[in-house]
Amino acid sequence: MSQERRRGGNPAAATGIFWFMGWLFTISFANLVWWKIIVGIVVWPYFLGIAVR
Repeated sequence: MSQERRRGGNPAAATGIFWFMGWLFTISFANLVWWKIIVGIVVWPYFLGIAVR
């Protein structure tokens, strides 16, 4: 049996990378101070996960 090779990579990984880049752009565009950036990076994904769940 031969295994078929997949082309195009993993769409979920590509979506996650694109989302992360947009998230970093939004943080920089908002012109936040350093402690608000850290709070956004640490706390915001937690609350997003709770809301999506």
